[in-house]
Amino acid sequence: MLAVNLPFEFVALFSTALFSGAALYINLAEHPARMECGTALAATEFGPSYRRATRMQAPLAIVASLSALSSWWMTGELAWLVGAILIGSVVPFTLIVILPTNKKLLDPSLNKSSETARQLLVRWARLHAVRTVCSLMALVIFLVAGLWRR
Repeated sequence: MLAVNLPFEFVALFSTALFSGAALYINLAEHPARMECGTALAATEFGPSYRRATRMQAPLAIVASLSALSSWWMTGELAWLVGAILIGSVVPFTLIVILPTNKKLLDPSLNKSSETARQLLVRWARLHAVRTVCSLMALVIFLVAGLWRR
């Protein structure tokens, strides 16, 4: 049985699960489906999808990281610190590494049916997969931390 005793642990686990589920869905379902529709449509749909996902995922990552840091502070368990760093790392990774690609994809002057647009979409998917892996690793760490306490 999962032993998540502190409210911070629950919030960290829950928000990380929501974030990683959404990230996994984007990588395994939404983006491949978008790409199957052709580059022009994929590049067109990217903007609205990106804006909506950002409004959901950024707060989840921040709340998950802060909650996990609070859990580490209160329990001293290293797993919560490691998980906090992993889920928290998606924010600067997005701002520093992914945002330049996002800006290029959202540039109104981009020819949405071009090879450049296709390459940007492919690159974006690879970069987004890093966020997915980091969040899934944090989720596993939080689940193990909750189980290990027994």
